[in-house]
Amino acid sequence: MAASDETPANLMVLTGPVRKEDVPALCAELGRLARPGQGPVVCDLRGVTTADLATVDAVARLRLAARRAGVGLRLRGPTPALWALLGLVGLAELCVEVERHPEEREPPLGVEEAVESGDAAL
Repeated sequence: MAASDETPANLMVLTGPVRKEDVPALCAELGRLARPGQGPVVCDLRGVTTADLATVDAVARLRLAARRAGVGLRLRGPTPALWALLGLVGLAELCVEVERHPEEREPPLGVEEAVESGDAAL
């Protein structure tokens, strides 16, 4: 699903810390947005300030609620820490837009290392 395919009718925005007690209200909101044949509900996570198991649990329950409603769920903009946790529990495939950072030992793409003139060829 392209970002241009989302509409206010299928967009859900989460902000602040996500707590266990928020889950019923979040699932109810997803139920209001879910329309079979309309496409997946897009859950924007850019405003979520926590990357903990309560947040992961909320995402898992939203996915279950979406399945029960007969629609898909797509996540947009999780923080790198939240994306890593979602990956550990098998939910990272739901993410459609993730800000990725190069690994600490990998140079960013397009960066070449300098070579000293006295270095031997390998």
